[in-house]
Amino acid sequence: MEFSHRPVLLRETVELLAPDPGKIYLDATVGGGGHAEALLAAGARVIGLDQDPRALEAARSRLASYGERFAVEHANFREAAAVLERRGLSQVDGVLVDLGMSSHQLDDAERGFSFQRPGPLDMRMDPTRGAPLSERLGEWDEKELSAILRDLGEERFARPIARRIVSEHGRGTLTDTARLAEVVASAIPRKAWPRAIHPATRTFQALRLAVNDELGALSDFLAALPRFVAGGGRAAAIAFHSLEDRMVKQAFARLATGCICPPRLPVCACGRTAAWRVLTKKAVQASDAEEAENPRARSARLRAAERLS
Repeated sequence: MEFSHRPVLLRETVELLAPDPGKIYLDATVGGGGHAEALLAAGARVIGLDQDPRALEAARSRLASYGERFAVEHANFREAAAVLERRGLSQVDGVLVDLGMSSHQLDDAERGFSFQRPGPLDMRMDPTRGAPLSERLGEWDEKELSAILRDLGEERFARPIARRIVSEHGRGTLTDTARLAEVVASAIPRKAWPRAIHPATRTFQALRLAVNDELGALSDFLAALPRFVAGGGRAAAIAFHSLEDRMVKQAFARLATGCICPPRLPVCACGRTAAWRVLTKKAVQASDAEEAENPRARSARLRAAERLS
């Protein structure tokens, strides 16, 4: 199916990144190229990364008219610093990471993310690397799987769901994602099913995060960020999961922290000064109009920070 992805918080993101002609930006999760296109239209040069080969194809085709001002690489955003180094760039003027999934990834049953239609137990963002969900389920015992569902999915019925999944997997009855969704739903008391979402939503979210080590990749990316953003440059992150948003918020706050001496000291002894400033006191959220047009924007949270010159 055709790759499609509608960029969320597009206007707000571009305003915070402040692109200008001649500046170089890294779109570390280029997806279908929506955010990158807006940066290019402002005259900037953009290097786009994505771990999904289909996303790269879509972005390359969509933005071909920008010629050498746009380049793409098949890479996870945790590899951002290494990619820039290979290209002879030590720093860029801005960086964006959009941690959401594309409509294509969610709607294409063959990717294994959907609980609405049967598909393979895969869930890999990059189908060329790593082990699919079907293999990972053979590696996790009930205790490990329960911890994944509890910690990454914030699922309060993690233990009974994990027990049921391990049992069904052992019997060879987990044939596809639709069957997995049925097993998850059957492990949750009917009266406890959430009203607004499918009962398997949190489990599928947790499994996807685990299969792709998404929090680990984000941690690596945030740790490397100060190395490749130039003075006066900006970083923006769009998160759709509370754990990811918390990681971004805390990372930006640490970068913007100056003196860390105990309050009782009359003068600063640590010599630490803030190297960044946070541009978003609160996470920016989609407007009512955008939510009405694109319901998937409802959970998006945008944060940004600027490296001081």
